[in-house]
Amino acid sequence: MTNNNPIGLFDSGIGGTSIWTAIHELLPNEDTIYLADSKNAPYGQKSKDEIIHLSCKNTEFLLDQNSKIIVVACNTATTNAITELRNKYKVPFIGIEPAIKPAAINSKQHVIGILATQGTLNSELFHQTVQKFKDTKIIEQIGHGLVPLIENGDINSPEMNKLLHDYLEPMIQANIDYLVLGCSHYPYLIPQIKKILPNHIKIIDSGEAVARQTKKVLMENVGLSNQDKEGKAIFYTNANPKVLTDILKSQYEVKSKDF
Repeated sequence: MTNNNPIGLFDSGIGGTSIWTAIHELLPNEDTIYLADSKNAPYGQKSKDEIIHLSCKNTEFLLDQNSKIIVVACNTATTNAITELRNKYKVPFIGIEPAIKPAAINSKQHVIGILATQGTLNSELFHQTVQKFKDTKIIEQIGHGLVPLIENGDINSPEMNKLLHDYLEPMIQANIDYLVLGCSHYPYLIPQIKKILPNHIKIIDSGEAVARQTKKVLMENVGLSNQDKEGKAIFYTNANPKVLTDILKSQYEVKSKDF
């Protein structure tokens, strides 16, 4: 393993590209390999055992590509499988969790909302995190139907708009002042969400924090790339590559692979 080996990332689909973007902006010279397991999306409705199985399969694919670190760019996979992954494989792992801490600490109303998948909200890791902020009222909402719409490229559809209104309006009525996006797909919905939320409600996702942690762990372990040019990025998907290509605005190579 060398410091010029790629950073590997996987998600249940295209959503983790929001995490990839944050990492690429912070570490532009790093080679990256991104794996979208869109065929099996969404992970949020699967059992813990299924999520662990898929996460191991994704990890082994990225290790076969000589990844020096693996970013689990999926909240559901992190909250359900990261312990098993760290126990099974020797490569460093970076997880992604809902950014409850900054929201709870900064909330003046002591009321925050979290929009996440069922798998994340039901996980033991999420409940452990929530217990640390008992002084804050946390309005939880499962984002039923959001990930499939995003995966199908229907981000601006009337159906998406209706679901977001249904999920966010009760939070507005509950007087939240922070909304935590607990799924890596959801940052792609921020433009629509901003049209619904009052201006004073701040939206938080985990991208920048994950990028900073990735850099820190790399520096402490394998090391940063010493390339003096922009890193190469390769994207793999086991579903229709057009959606991933559209999200990336056709700037990067997208490969179809059945896995």
